[in-house]
Amino acid sequence: MSRESTHAAPRPTGRPTIAVVGGKPKLVRKAHELGMGVVYIQHPDQYDRAHWPYVDQALLIDYTDTERLLPLVRALHQVHPLDGVVSLYELGVQPAALIDRMLGLGGYSVETVDLLLDKWRMRQRLNALGISPVAAAVGETERDLWNFAADHGLPFFVKPICEAGSIGVFAVRDEADLVAIPARFRELEARFDRADLAGPLDRFLMEEFLDGPEISVETLSFDGRHVLVGVTDKVLGGPGFVEVGHSSPSRHPAALLREAERLVMTFLDAVGLRHGPGHTEIKLTGRGPRIVESHTRIGGDRINELTEIAYGVDMDRYALGARLGMVEPLARSPLPRAGAAIRFLTPPPGKVVEVTGADAVRADPALVELEISVGPGDEVPRLTWSEERVGHVIARGETAEEAVANCERLAAAVRIRTEAAS
Repeated sequence: MSRESTHAAPRPTGRPTIAVVGGKPKLVRKAHELGMGVVYIQHPDQYDRAHWPYVDQALLIDYTDTERLLPLVRALHQVHPLDGVVSLYELGVQPAALIDRMLGLGGYSVETVDLLLDKWRMRQRLNALGISPVAAAVGETERDLWNFAADHGLPFFVKPICEAGSIGVFAVRDEADLVAIPARFRELEARFDRADLAGPLDRFLMEEFLDGPEISVETLSFDGRHVLVGVTDKVLGGPGFVEVGHSSPSRHPAALLREAERLVMTFLDAVGLRHGPGHTEIKLTGRGPRIVESHTRIGGDRINELTEIAYGVDMDRYALGARLGMVEPLARSPLPRAGAAIRFLTPPPGKVVEVTGADAVRADPALVELEISVGPGDEVPRLTWSEERVGHVIARGETAEEAVANCERLAAAVRIRTEAAS
């Protein structure tokens, strides 16, 4: 449906208006600073006075309930016409795409968004096209795990079909893991609030084991023209595959990174991404780069901040303003100009006794950002997904190597002492 067919009222100010679905206050601030009118669609408990200076109209609703959301947005559009809609948050991209389709705004493709949210459908599409082939199947029971092991051997990966934040990613290495996986998924589903999950955890995706280091490739697309913005190196840790650090630009060999870039550009065409950011995770295996998953948004974990330090590109601004003519599209990939790194704070589980070292870290000239979310008396849970990390350090350097060294030095200086429960 075209926007004209919704009979929206004429825009009184002449400036474009964008709907921002979810996300932090910085997004509505950046949209406002670009000169756009801002309609902010957010959960009621996530909206406060930090947003007020930048928001022209707020729609406070559980935006994942799209049956309620869409009629309200259509009615709002009659009196507050929208030119575009953007979400840079995992649970917001599908509602944003549905709004875009309903109003005929021409930004998101619902098919592309759904394809990337569903890791099984994405893998089927790639395997059918011979792009980054990876053996995979969907399972529900222990028998499905045994069958996959018989066909493809051990180890292999198991993960939810629709999730992010390293929720429920397991390596099946032996027979004990084969037996334990169904119970682990039941425990996860009982542990999380349904509103925090992208989908049910009653099925899981099984994929062949991909060896090698992991990177993410950050891209921006302008009417189907894809531009590589940067490449991020990842550090995995904890009992599962929770990401405990990133750095940029990548320190892997240039020839290998060019191969990964070519793969990502082919992939983006194959899934039909035409506008906005892409965050594609890649394993650099002994058989060449293989796609792990991808998202129609900017990477989390402050990757945009790392990219801005390392390459001078604020991907948020392009995601918000490029399609509406408020930001000039990138003509070519930027060259690295500095190094940036983040390390997450992951103390042992238990009750926090004391936190020391923060003042010295804040005074260090290499520091960009220090965040600590716990204090004495708080409980640090066992690390099973990204939201259980308790803070981070971002540091800069002239090179990625220097930034990593600075970041690890500063992270080690923040001491969060915990005591295990007796």
